[in-house]
Amino acid sequence: MTSANPSPAPPAATPYDLAIIGGGINGVGVAADAAGRGLSVFLCEQDDLAQHTSSASSKLIHGGLRYLEHFEFRLVREALAEREVLLAKAPHIVTPLRFVLPHRPHLRAAWTIRAGLFLYDHLGTRKRLPASHGIRFGADSPLKADITRGFEYSDCWVDDARLVVLNAMAARERGAQIQPRTRCLAARRDGACWQLELQRADGSRYSVQARALVNAAGPWVASFVRESLGQRSAHEVRLIQGSHLIVPRLYDDTHAFILQNEDRRIVFVMPYLDDFTLIGTTDREYRGDPAQARISEEEIDYLLAVTNAHFRRQLARSEVIASYTGVRPLCDDQQHDPSAITRDYTLALDRAAPGQAPLLSVYGGKLTTYRKLAEAALEQLAPWFPTMGPRWTAHAPLPGGEALEDRAQLAAQLGQAYPWLATGIARRWAASYGTRSWRLLEGADSAAALGEDFGGGLCAREVDYLRREEWAQSAEDILWRRSKLGLTLPAAGRAALLHYLERRASQPQAMAQPG
Repeated sequence: MTSANPSPAPPAATPYDLAIIGGGINGVGVAADAAGRGLSVFLCEQDDLAQHTSSASSKLIHGGLRYLEHFEFRLVREALAEREVLLAKAPHIVTPLRFVLPHRPHLRAAWTIRAGLFLYDHLGTRKRLPASHGIRFGADSPLKADITRGFEYSDCWVDDARLVVLNAMAARERGAQIQPRTRCLAARRDGACWQLELQRADGSRYSVQARALVNAAGPWVASFVRESLGQRSAHEVRLIQGSHLIVPRLYDDTHAFILQNEDRRIVFVMPYLDDFTLIGTTDREYRGDPAQARISEEEIDYLLAVTNAHFRRQLARSEVIASYTGVRPLCDDQQHDPSAITRDYTLALDRAAPGQAPLLSVYGGKLTTYRKLAEAALEQLAPWFPTMGPRWTAHAPLPGGEALEDRAQLAAQLGQAYPWLATGIARRWAASYGTRSWRLLEGADSAAALGEDFGGGLCAREVDYLRREEWAQSAEDILWRRSKLGLTLPAAGRAALLHYLERRASQPQAMAQPG
């Protein structure tokens, strides 16, 4: 059911059970889990969903092979098991990916790598993903001739920004209020409730109440405690900048490479979409506004140097098509080396005085384990919500993953049902929206029925769907987070999209409501 809702929802007349600050993967993960347990949920995000750290990852659902060197066995075990869970929950946006690790004897001994891969194969549940094994490189290898052997193992690829949006949709469909572009200016305890002062993007303000507050502000988690709550943060945060490059496709194979460097860090080189290669990531301390982080010249040089040290084809700086940078908020464990700082999450519960509303702050975490983090967060809040339902997210598909077994098969079904639909569009929609693609096509009887064609496979029907169902407002939301069409859409198409959005912004839109 839909109703006109051109602006954010007004505050509820009664307190929400849970208010969540932050629309990254941890915030929306907690929102979806809590809403599915019967709690009333309000989430606000100062910008677009996944606009910062959660859309700037290496796009991996992985156990973290290199974390074994730092003895992070619990984290690796949990992450390995989550690969299987997320493959089942979201088969449209999570796909298996084989990784090749070239052996560099002077960096790590072969027996060390074999031992690590043995643990990787057996620490966590592995049903769908094949085991690791050694390999020899032939004359057709894209690697340099002196690299003759290596290892192969499995992890998964994910569209990170879409993972965030799908969890937000799952929360909304279970009754949660999701309010992007809404900043929490201040929050204070008022007995058994939190009073939140909020500001929309247009400057208007309102307040809501909640029985518990979750601070999932990512890079701003500590500053939110200090500046908006006027308290001392339970933990300090190390902001670690990670940057990636997008270049033309470097090799024809479908597997990814994990490259060892002389500084003992690793760099991923992965197929990206159909025509590109993704290279990353870096690890460097960052100080400043996380929203202003940008790739440095040194990072570009570093990533190109590691790649060129391994591949026959040498990349030039002029071949860098795009780049992106994210700031990871890691809980400060006093490690000197940024790459050695734990990627595990820490939950800090501030119980305050008896009878007062709790505050739960989320420090650190990684994309792969967001669902387990959400479960752990709700376990800590359970004493305040004795009627809360049990765990449920492990076997519940995310929107678009319902009754989906194979996205290639879905694309073929879309093409059969709508023979006028371009094959490329059917494939992209199946890999982005899964079974929700049928909603996109409801009532359409021709390509013309999809509305204005912006080029690159983007049409008005899709834009309207993203505005109505996925909180998209700007061209950047659509082209870089809801899709990756910013890499391929011609300049004329971008201009036409901007014009279309300007026209539509003044018109009320139907927004999907919970239920």
